[in-house]
Parts: sequence; structure tokens; C-alpha cells
Amino acid sequence: MAAEPPSSLSYRTTGSTCLHPLSQLLGIPLDQVNFVACQLVALFAAVWFRIYLSPGKTSPLARHTFATIVGIYFVIFCFGWYSAHLFVLVLLCYGIMVTASVSNIHRYSFFVAMGYLTICHISRIYIFHYGILTTDFSGPLMIVTQKITTLAFQVHDGLGRRAEDLSAEQHRLAVKVKPSFLEYLSYLLNFLSVIAGPCNNFKDYIAFIEGRHIHMKLLEVNWKEKGFHSRPEPSPTGAVIHKLCVTLVSLLLFLTLTKTFPVTCLVDDWFVHRADFLTRLGYLYVVMQASKPKYYLAWTLADAVNNAAGFGFSGVDQNGNFCWDLLSNLNIWKIETATSFKMYLGNWNIQTATWLKRVCYERVPWYPTVSTFILSALWHGVYPGYYFTFLTGILVTVAARTVRNNCRHYFLSSKALKVVYDTVTWAATQLAVSYTVAPFLMLAVEPAVSLYKSMYFYLHIISLLIILFLPIRPQTHIQRQPQNSVSKKKTD
Repeated sequence: MAAEPPSSLSYRTTGSTCLHPLSQLLGIPLDQVNFVACQLVALFAAVWFRIYLSPGKTSPLARHTFATIVGIYFVIFCFGWYSAHLFVLVLLCYGIMVTASVSNIHRYSFFVAMGYLTICHISRIYIFHYGILTTDFSGPLMIVTQKITTLAFQVHDGLGRRAEDLSAEQHRLAVKVKPSFLEYLSYLLNFLSVIAGPCNNFKDYIAFIEGRHIHMKLLEVNWKEKGFHSRPEPSPTGAVIHKLCVTLVSLLLFLTLTKTFPVTCLVDDWFVHRADFLTRLGYLYVVMQASKPKYYLAWTLADAVNNAAGFGFSGVDQNGNFCWDLLSNLNIWKIETATSFKMYLGNWNIQTATWLKRVCYERVPWYPTVSTFILSALWHGVYPGYYFTFLTGILVTVAARTVRNNCRHYFLSSKALKVVYDTVTWAATQLAVSYTVAPFLMLAVEPAVSLYKSMYFYLHIISLLIILFLPIRPQTHIQRQPQNSVSKKKTD
């Protein structure tokens, strides 16, 4: 069967086709054009929202209503009838919110949201053949799932658990009154985050809508101790401009570097059969670097949209500068200079990592690391490549931790040795991440196995040898139990 011409591929969307001429002109699929168009409109709408619908000029009811209606329109514009999946899930989980007991509300919401998301993921593989020619509606559904479960756990913490059983963070984020229907819709479907996220906390969002967000964050950092004589009024303009510049650079890299080094290069005959091992190693790193700009673009633009509306203020740094990184999903500098697997993952998709920590890692009583990797894989989807990545990630994480605990202290005696250690661990981290995440982008079994065969499964073998032959030294204990609990028993 002949391949479809590129012009027909861009039509395979259930969303609006009014931007099809622009899609043809740029040579970019229509669903991606719709996505960027909505985010750009959201950026201007966010500025208007901050200026003309500010809390001092209008009521929270009007702000909730506007944010919800525009968000619903964006979803329908991008996904057409597929948007029904979001609305069905939101209505189902609001039913749970108002009818379930507070002792079980988090469990019911979690299983319904994750179950519905998983069914949609499966349908895209087995009904739509990996979703290659269909609009990917799973992105917004994944964000909504995060928010539904986050809110459910925070309501459970606020109404179903004793204060002394909560950690300091759980106590701070606990929701003590169930949201109204409009608040629930606004939190899940607002135009600032419905398309590309990020996930945020319900109390932060409500404080933003009601005009308490910035004041609340200033109180948390005690602004008087930072040298301010009167309460400051931070402006997001500088942060928004900076993030838009990063977005523009990411777009240019996406249109050049990503197009030049697509992931499909990793299954080419030259790469698999003719290139030597060191060439494959370097080429894999380049291809994985080339795959990043689209994530940098989407997440940074989404962060800028929220900041433009006045949402995302996190406080004041040590130098007295205002910080607008509460909702940031990545730290590009720390990603590119990471010297450990943990540091890399801690600065990539930050809000998802935070969600995984709050709903899984801090709550499961057994194997928290493995459980968190499994939940992350299920949330991302059911593509086999995801499971190659997450299973490899567990192995590499344990091996990296073992090496660090056994070796790092030998390199701290001098600055020169520390530089050597940091250089070697930087190179090892970047190569390990490239090897680990490649199947995530390949999706299917065959290309992932082909890649790992061509690389001789080298990282799997090295990781296993490290785990088998290096002693497992105890880490500095990280308190996962409630910080102010009088009981050591977990209740979740």
C-alpha cells in the first residue's frame, strides 16, 4: 500500500482545520500548528486576563468562568470530538468528589482517572495503530489525570487524616473544603494549562484566582527579612520575556536540529550494521539531544503563559530577586550539566516528578522507587518502548546510586579530583540518559531491541555488574514518614 502524501497527513485531525493552509506552508502537521496557535492565543489572553480581569477589578466567579470557557474552547479547537474524553473524565471524578467518603476519595479518584487514561492509551495503539495519523488527545488527558488525583489526595489529607499524621508539605497543601463545581472545572480545564500543563496545586490556583497568590508566597519567604520595607508587587514581565526567548530558540532548534537528526536514524542500516561502537555512542547522544527542543518549547511556552497571567510566583531568592518558577517544568542548564541520573531526572518534567512523589513515592509502604517508575510508565502510556525505558531506568538508578555511595568520597579531598569526578560523571550521565530514553521515543519493540542489540546492551551489563559486585552502602536516610507524626504507621 502506498504511503499517504504529506498533505493528507496534516488533515488527520479531529480538531479545527482552519489553519490547514498555514500547516501546508510550514510543512508542519496540522495538530501541531493548532497546538502552537492555541498557546500563542493563550499567551495574549493571559496578559489581558491579568490586566482587565485582575482580582481587584472583578470577582473570582468571573475569573473562574472566563478561564473555564476559554479552556474548553481551546480543547475543542485542538481535538474536536476527542475532547469528550476530557469532559467525561472530569464529570466522572467530580461525581466521586461529591459522593465518596473522604477516607476513600483519593483511591476512587486515582483508579478511575488512571483507568480511564489507560483505556485511552490502549485505544491509540490497538485501534489507531500507535496514533501516528491521529490527533494525540492523550496529552491534555494526562494533565487532567494529574490534577484530579492531586486534588483528591489533598482533599483526603485535609478532611480524612489527622494533622499530626501529615508531613509539613502535606499539611500546607491540604484542602479542607471540597471545591464547588465551577472551581473544579476551572482548576482542571482553565486555558492556562489545559493544553500543555503544567500540573499545579489546587490551593495555589485558588489563591491566584482570588488575588492572594503573590501575597501568600511572599509571606512564606518572609519578605521583610529579604530587605523590603513595604510589600513588593512583583511583575512577571521579565520572566515572561526570558521564557519567550528560550521558546524562540527552542523553536529554531526544533525546525533545524530535530529535523536533521530524527529518532528514525537509530534504526538505519548504517547505524545498526556499519558504524563502529564509539560512533554509535556519539550519534545516539546527538540524536537524543536533537529530540529535546520540542519539549523545551512546549514546557517553557506553557510556563510563560501562566506567568503572563500572574500565576507561578514562587518567592524571593537569596539575592532579593523575584522568582517565577513555581510552575516551571524543567531547568535546562541543570539538565545539560547534570552529573548524576538523579540530578537529570530531578530537573526534567519537574511537575510530573513532583506529582509522582506526592501521590506515590511518599505514600506507598513498599518499594517506593519501583512503584513510582511503574506509575510513571502507566501514566505516560502503554507503548512498549516506555517500559524498556522505565525498566532500564530502575536498573541504572540503583547502579548510579551504588557507584556514588562507594566512590564519591574518594574525590572530595581536593578541587582537582572533584573536577575530574564531575567531568566523568557528567559524561556518564549524559550517555546513560541517551541510552535509557531512546526506546521512549521509538515507542515500538522492534526498533528498541534493534538499538540495544547494536549497542551490545552495554549499559544493562555494566549496571548489573555494579549492582552484583559493589557493596550496597546505606544512603543518608531520607525521612519519608510524616514529619510531625507521633505514629510511624502509614495510613495510605
